[in-house]
Amino acid sequence: MMKRNPLVLGNKTLKDVSDDICAPVETFPGKGWVGLFLGAKTLLLFYICILASVVGVGIGLLGVNSPVFWGTMIVTFVFWIGIGHAGTLISAVLFLFRQKWRTSVARTAEAMTVFAVMTAGLFPLLHTGRPWLDYWLFPYPNQRGPLWVNFRSPLLWDVFAVSTYATVSMVFWYIGLVPDFATIKDRAKNKIRRSVYGALSLGWRGTAKNWSHYEMVYLILAGLSTPLVLSVHTIVSFDFAVSNLPGWHTTIFPPYFVAGAIFSGFAMVVTLMTLVRIGFPEFKNYVTLDHMEVMNKIIMTTGMLVGYAYASEFFIAWYSGNPFERFVFVNRAFGPYGWSYWVMVTCNVLIPQVFWFRKMRRSIPVMFVVSIFVNIGMWFERFVITVTSLHRDFLPSSWGMYAWSWFDTGVLVGSFGMFLTLFLLYLRLFPAISIAEVKPVLNVGYDDKGGHH
Repeated sequence: MMKRNPLVLGNKTLKDVSDDICAPVETFPGKGWVGLFLGAKTLLLFYICILASVVGVGIGLLGVNSPVFWGTMIVTFVFWIGIGHAGTLISAVLFLFRQKWRTSVARTAEAMTVFAVMTAGLFPLLHTGRPWLDYWLFPYPNQRGPLWVNFRSPLLWDVFAVSTYATVSMVFWYIGLVPDFATIKDRAKNKIRRSVYGALSLGWRGTAKNWSHYEMVYLILAGLSTPLVLSVHTIVSFDFAVSNLPGWHTTIFPPYFVAGAIFSGFAMVVTLMTLVRIGFPEFKNYVTLDHMEVMNKIIMTTGMLVGYAYASEFFIAWYSGNPFERFVFVNRAFGPYGWSYWVMVTCNVLIPQVFWFRKMRRSIPVMFVVSIFVNIGMWFERFVITVTSLHRDFLPSSWGMYAWSWFDTGVLVGSFGMFLTLFLLYLRLFPAISIAEVKPVLNVGYDDKGGHH
């Protein structure tokens, strides 16, 4: 009989699971973590200074100009929203499909979603140039004349999509954490710690009634999150696709953006999970090579979907017979920004093809390098879509180039400082693997030799 590979290695007992997963929360951080944290925090402080100067002096510090009105802020916004998608896919969609392997990875992927959306949320708010007026984006009865938002604008749909996404994913993440907070509270030696985690666990007692309510809420939230996986990036793609600009005005955008989002999201999960496995060696028994391999298969699949989208965009541009549409795509591949197009194709379509080989899929250094390249490629994909379509539109007299400045680099690099600071704090303050979900998938019972585990 074919036997499935165990999801948890090392013949763990239930107590071992609690001890291993609570260890990072209950021990003092080592040198490695502190070093990384100081680095991330420095980057975050640098980021805050960059954003402060962009708000104080004005958006002109970035490379935005006429005709390229959307630049790094929007590119990086779409990039970070995409990073968030793997978490919701793992925690909601795979939960509904009863995929047991998701248990070890789900918590960290969801945390990543929350932090990525937090990072992304700043960009459109600051990109308005007057962030202190951003509350105007919400339609509420007001005394401004009354000044209403334009409900036909996809930019407004985006406000609703992203804020809903942030809310639902935070609630979902938190609900999953409740039983584990209670575990940490019960193990706490220190009074302050006990009261903090006790408050966070909302008085969870682990009774049958608690569990039945918890599982019901979890199922409902998974059901609500599933359409969000598809809708959020669809609406982000409408920011482009609803316009009349050649290169943006395409019907393939929604599915293409969703595939790209899941692609980049899983790449980020693999990047962070390889590092977490190195930092906390006891986690290697929970996030096994089998888990990593499954995620690499998803990366390869979505990479091929994205590659298909690139090809079909070119085909439709040619088939349309529209000279503007044709020009934009030829210019995209062979014009002044051609290099960025080929960087994107190489990173997103060609490099993930190494995952056809089982040896590559299961090699930690290979998957780490590939996942980094995938995210470089996905940032360039958003760059190509935004900048190359704008910089040469209908009238040659209004053509121009994006004036990349140091502030653009600062905004892009600094956003990683914010994301990593949050992520490193999370690893030390919250249980990074769901204790309550890993225990049911333990390999309990008889082994091959007929003896008890």
